[in-house]
Amino acid sequence: MGIDELTDGVALVTGGSNGIGAAVAERLARSGTKVVLADLDEATGEDLAIRIGATFVRCDVRDPQDLAAAVEVAESTYGGLDLVHLNAGVTTGCGIGEDFDVELYRRAMAINLDGVVFGVHAALPALLRRGGGQIVATASMAGIVAPPFDPIYVANKHAVVGLVRSLASEYASQDITVNALCPSFAETNIIEDIRPFLEETRFPILEVGQVVDAFFRIIEAGRTGECWYVVPGRESEPFKFRNAPGPRVP
Repeated sequence: MGIDELTDGVALVTGGSNGIGAAVAERLARSGTKVVLADLDEATGEDLAIRIGATFVRCDVRDPQDLAAAVEVAESTYGGLDLVHLNAGVTTGCGIGEDFDVELYRRAMAINLDGVVFGVHAALPALLRRGGGQIVATASMAGIVAPPFDPIYVANKHAVVGLVRSLASEYASQDITVNALCPSFAETNIIEDIRPFLEETRFPILEVGQVVDAFFRIIEAGRTGECWYVVPGRESEPFKFRNAPGPRVP
């Protein structure tokens, strides 16, 4: 399924009220896709939905029933589901040493990892009824490399990358592609806690439009099991994982 096939198609975007999700939703709507925005930020999400001609549904991705309801809205409103962008995410807000906070840990893991697992679980039956479709999960460069801060965020983003790669082979025969979008630090609310560090170290921050461009390159490529990095100054492409060493036969 490429861009042309998404014209008059149906997409569900979690974390769709702000940042990367909102920008992806807006461009999808411009391309003719019918969009369901799913987010906890009702005021912003409803305003965006009106502006781009989408449908907003309040959704807490930590709740599998909320995600099932969002999929049901897509099917009941627009007749099906073709594309799912599982984008909702947060930073952790704590470390793993003396500053460890179990509630912040659980919140981050629930949104960043459970939200993808529950989203895939909710969407698969609808995609199968459609005869196939695409799933794109927003991971992070922190899902490919291991920066020395926010180790819990790194852990859940690595888990999303592993999940995507595993699911891809399982559902390829049913015409469902599963890929990961792995941006570096982008100009969104999620970087506010670390913005002073980024500015002090002069770490380049991505424009959201660059991340959206990469999202659409994933859609156009139509492949599966890929993790597309998005970093300043480089053209986005799939990260090439090395094969792990296998067992030696005596």
